[in-house]
This record gives sequence, structure tokens and C-alpha cells, in this order.
Amino acid sequence: MKLRRTAAATGLLALSLALAACGGSADDGDGSPAATTGGGTSSAASGGIVTVNGTEPQNPLLPANTNEVGGGRVMTQLFAGLVYYDAEGGIVNEVAESIESEDGQNYTITLKDGWTFSDGSPVTANSFVDAWNFGATLSNAQANSYFFESIEGFSYDEDSELTGLEVVDDLTFTVRLNQPEADFPLRLGYTAFYPLPEVAFEDIEAFGQNPIGNGPYKFASADSWQHNVRIDLVPNESYIGGRTPQNGGVSVVFYTQEDAAYADLLAGNLDIMENIPNSAITTFEDELSGRSVNQPAAIIQVVTFPEYLPEWSGEAGILRRQAISHAIDREQITETIFNGTRTPARDFTSPVIDGWSDSVPGNEVLDYNADRAVELWAQADAIEPWGDRTFTISTNTDSDHQVWVDAVNNGIRNTLGIEAEIVAFPTFSEFLDARDNQAIEGPFRAGWQGDYPSLANFLAPIYTAGAGSNDGFYESEEFETLMREGNAASSIEEANAKYLEAQAVLFRDMPGMPLWYQNVTGGWAETVENVEFGWDSEPLLFQVTKSE
Repeated sequence: MKLRRTAAATGLLALSLALAACGGSADDGDGSPAATTGGGTSSAASGGIVTVNGTEPQNPLLPANTNEVGGGRVMTQLFAGLVYYDAEGGIVNEVAESIESEDGQNYTITLKDGWTFSDGSPVTANSFVDAWNFGATLSNAQANSYFFESIEGFSYDEDSELTGLEVVDDLTFTVRLNQPEADFPLRLGYTAFYPLPEVAFEDIEAFGQNPIGNGPYKFASADSWQHNVRIDLVPNESYIGGRTPQNGGVSVVFYTQEDAAYADLLAGNLDIMENIPNSAITTFEDELSGRSVNQPAAIIQVVTFPEYLPEWSGEAGILRRQAISHAIDREQITETIFNGTRTPARDFTSPVIDGWSDSVPGNEVLDYNADRAVELWAQADAIEPWGDRTFTISTNTDSDHQVWVDAVNNGIRNTLGIEAEIVAFPTFSEFLDARDNQAIEGPFRAGWQGDYPSLANFLAPIYTAGAGSNDGFYESEEFETLMREGNAASSIEEANAKYLEAQAVLFRDMPGMPLWYQNVTGGWAETVENVEFGWDSEPLLFQVTKSE
């Protein structure tokens, strides 16, 4: 299958001009029109409530505190950002009328007139500036605070105001970055950059349980979030953007087992499912008969090594990480377990992102090589003996990961002659809480789904010191210098070249171990039509139609 490419612009000036002019579908990288994804301001085309599988959000539903897929699936329905990403990862202006810059460091952002939140309050420049300042403030402890690091005034050491933000008038604000950054405009459709209404700051904790957004949907009622059960959404009649709902609402239903969700899909009790379980990976395309998708998406599966544990730190830790990587036969696992719906990784990012390369220096550490694995493990043992420790991989079991974790552990056990076990957490939220509290005592799975279509998004949030998703606590000044140089590049191409150099550092240090790229393998019931999955694997729920 031919991999899709994003419609990333080739330079800062070209990108800002494209944003200023954009208002509908974007172009594919080859210049052909992208797939139509619906939109407009017409009334809903159908009245049925669309059900889709999901997981309980880890945190309250706040833009700067939602950085996992369970919460993200809901947030993208509740809020509209300056831009959104179409099915191909192209940028489409949403609340923004224009995003302009002459130097890539100073931006003027003009909003479209007439936007309101679902409570009727206006969406203004302050709605963005106040939300970003809240997200960036250290004491607010927001998981996405890292995304504001590039804005002048951000601090990791103390509460401070983003001095690089200035409100010009109700529909205009300016952004000054610490340095020119080639992909800053690409980020602005991500959750962290959504606006907040004034009422949010009256009781931010209560707001996170019953958020008021400006997106295509809103909470059906004050108690729409039935924790660990579902979240019910209805169309937001005040929404004026390009993602107008074509249905009567969306219910995100939380499942603890993907097999149960798939059974409901086959029975017509669930309309859409993203991520077919392993038990059906060889049969789902026949069973769903034209109602399935199997296409590349911006998702990578990784195992993270916690460097806060002595056995995974220092020189011995690096050697062990490299040995573990060589002990895994990615080709065999992706074929036998995933039936070719995964592709062995050759880097830390995703082939669907513009600038991807399969020739990053050092990526031979991803090759299965039992002899090299044993050699490296012995070198590590000479520095610090492993002893009778047991190698473990932690994961949640309410998603379909146990099968591949068992396969990885078997390979490690057979190649290195050490004990290897899974540490299972019943739910995704419990797993995330343990991870965030450093309560996991060994390596853990760390899949990443793209937030915005840029190589940097797969690198900086995960491997920069202090970043919100640097859960292994990796630190490398060399890596961060290369990332800064990439961010300051004058074009996307120049930036990507630096990001490839930064990846070479990661392959040397192996803070995370890339396993495979993941296709979106989804399906839908006969109850719905106009189903499409985007570049990041997410179903475009607003365009789905369903009869009442």
C-alpha cells in the first residue's frame, strides 16, 4: 500500500501564506485534491447517535491536561482550535482567519468573527491567550505545558507569564517565540492550543468534568460523563467551522476489552471501532465485508526504559537497551501476530510524516541479531551484573497488547537466557497513573499517536528533558541542541535534516526502543455511512451519518 504524505509546506513564508488562504480541503503532497471530509454550516444530515469505542480519560477534560487518546478523542469533538487537520494531515483554518509571519519567530494571528462557545460567550483573542497562559503556568501542573516552551516567557523553574503573547484586539493576538521555529504553525491544531471561555477559570476542576467548548459537539447534559462507562455528546448549534456534524450526536463508549467492542461491532451494537483486536486480525476484512480500513497511520509502538532505575541507566544501561533491541525479531512478530498490519520500525517517527527516512544512522540496532544481543548483554554484565533480576514489560490489559508483549518476552528469554515477564495493569488509566508516578519498576510500552504532522512531534515531547511525555526521564544535551537547531531552521526540509541527526543520538542511547509502525485497522457496522479514518488513525466522527 502506498503511504500517504502530509501537505506540509516547504518553507515558513509559504506555510504562513497557505494558512492565511486556507478555508476548505487541502491538497495532497502530489498536488491532487484531498479526500472530501464534509463540513460547512448546513444542518445535520441524519439524526442518529453514532457510537464509537474509547477509554476512560486519564485527566479532567482540559486542553493543556489531555495528552492521551482516551481524552483526546473527546476533546477534538468539544473544541475548535485555530486550525484542524484534515484526513491527510493537511492544515485547515478553523477559528483562525490567518496566521502570518515574516520571520518564523513573530506571528500575528487573526480570528474569524462570530465564533462563540456553546454557552454563547464569545471566542476572542483572550480565550486563546488566557488558556495558553494557564497551560504554561508551572503550579497548574498541566501535562501539556511543554508545548508552550517555545513561547517567550515560559519557565520550568517558576510561575511566569508568557510575555510573548499579546492581545491586540478582540480578534487579534501576537506570538513571539524564543527563536524562529519552522513547524510552529503545524502545532496549532493540537489539543494544548485550544481556547477556554472565561467561566473555566471560576472553577477549573469543575469545568474539567463538564467542559464548555467551541467545537462541533457539546456535552449532552451536565452528567454526560459517566465515568468508566461513556461520554455522550450532541451537536453544538453555535459551531460555524468546517466540521459541522452530519449526525445527531456521538457517544464514546468505554470498553475494558477490545474483543468485547468487536463483538458489539459485529452485532450492530457499536457503530465504529478503531483498532481491531488481535483475535480478529486475520478475519475482520472478510467479516466486515467492505466496512473496514487497513491503512498506514501516524502511530508507533515503543518500549521505554526508565532511567530512574539503576539497571537501565549509565553505560551498562545503554548496552542492555541495545541488547534487548537486537533480541527482538520484529519481522516475525509483525507477520505472525499482526498479519502484516504493523511494519517493523526503522526510526522513532512515522512513515506517513513528511521527511521520514528509513536510513537514520544507527538504526541497525533495530535488526534482529541474536549473536550481537548476547555480546552486548555480556558487556553490560561486565560493568554491572544483572544477577537474578527478571526483565519485565508493563502494559495495560484493557487493550490488545498482552499477545505481543508475551512474544517480545519470549524472544528475550530465548536469546539472552534471562527471565522475562509481563506486568499487567487492568486499565489504561491505572497504567498511566503508575507510569506518571514512577511506580513502574521496569520497561513499559509507550505507543505514540501523532498530535500534529511533524517529525518533531514524535521526538521532542518524548525525549526532551522536562517534556510532558518524557516518562523515561532521558536527558541529552546533544539531542536537545540538534532539536533546537531543527526548530530554528528556515524551512521544513532543513528542520527535518536536523531531526534525523537527533534521531541518530537516540539510536546510540536507546532511551526508547522502537518496535513497529501501526496501521489503523478499524471497522464500522451496517448502521452508519460516510466513515473515514484520518492520518492519525482517528475516525472523522463529524461526517458520519446514521439513520434514527
